[in-house]
Amino acid sequence: MSPDSVFPGSVRSAAEVNEQIRALWLRAGGSLSASERAEYELLVVEWAEAIRGEIIEAA
Repeated sequence: MSPDSVFPGSVRSAAEVNEQIRALWLRAGGSLSASERAEYELLVVEWAEAIRGEIIEAA
């Protein structure tokens, strides 16, 4: 997945995004390249938005 394919307001759950973050780290062997780091940063933002949405939904 390229960083361009992640967009704000994603409808994926936090669990789905978390799984993608874990897969990225596994593929990278624990050391991220510059492009992988950019992808990771976008995924973390998406994950945080998903968590926030799940908390609001639960309330």
